[in-house]
Amino acid sequence: MATEQGPIGSGFTAASTTEDVIKGIDLTGKTAIVTGGYSGIGTETVRVLRAAGAHVIVPTRNHEKAAETLAGMEGIQVETMDLLDPASIDEFARTFLATGSPLHILVNSAGIMANPLTFDARGYESQFATNHLGHFQLVSRLWPALRRADGARVVSVSSWGHRYSDVHFDDPNFERRKYAPFSAYGQSRSANILFALGVDERGRRDGIRAFALHPGGIVNTGLGKHVPVDALRTGGIIDENGAPIIDPQHGLKTLLQGAATSVWCATSPRLEGLGGVYCEDVEVAPLAPDDQADSVTLADSLTKRGVMPYAVDPESVERLWKLSEALV
Repeated sequence: MATEQGPIGSGFTAASTTEDVIKGIDLTGKTAIVTGGYSGIGTETVRVLRAAGAHVIVPTRNHEKAAETLAGMEGIQVETMDLLDPASIDEFARTFLATGSPLHILVNSAGIMANPLTFDARGYESQFATNHLGHFQLVSRLWPALRRADGARVVSVSSWGHRYSDVHFDDPNFERRKYAPFSAYGQSRSANILFALGVDERGRRDGIRAFALHPGGIVNTGLGKHVPVDALRTGGIIDENGAPIIDPQHGLKTLLQGAATSVWCATSPRLEGLGGVYCEDVEVAPLAPDDQADSVTLADSLTKRGVMPYAVDPESVERLWKLSEALV
């Protein structure tokens, strides 16, 4: 699977925006679902897909917040779903499948980051449960609609932070090891990448292709609310006054730049016939050297690029799929 992992000459750069990548693309008649579509880059993804003509559905556990955020965007359908509530995922999927509509685009953009140790009702660590297991269940339940599209894309918003940890298959929920917020985050983001490969492997015969991506470092999304300000300042993410530093060549982006890779993965004709790859800066990323896994710090996100080999390992793809099936 990793043999396709490498730049393809997209024609875009780290500074490209959603407006750049959607130019000339018509999504009229297409249906898209965007989790996390009422926050951060998810909202920008929703806006651009809708502006290109797609019917966009935003699942949410907070209707009031979603309505407020999406106010002014016509044609957005808001439905109830909580990624930490398996029953609500099943109900959302059942409702959508009952319409008979094909699902052309599914962008898994919702996520949490480096929060204190908490568990869902099943006893699963919350970052692994939210960022990976909830989306695993959602994709599995919506599979018939993805097949019906005869050309669907599943996009998993992962992160450079996958470098903080591989998936600990023997203890994903920190039952026998000390909890570390960034290790848990890294594990969930590695799972996002492995899951995209698993979806692509199983879906390509039915026209379902999948991608994972790093959007860049975007401070004002709310995702980093558990990250200390001093860590952001030391890491070169914000300046001495607390203002976000915008430097796309070093991964520090605006919302429009950050959502560009999600939109590109979801819509670009350049990716026809390709899938199961990890992308960054509106391009298929290279493989990173193994030694880049050592002593990862937030400041490394400004200079190190590519996907870690463990996150595209075929054996780990299958191992994660079986673990996820058992947990879900």
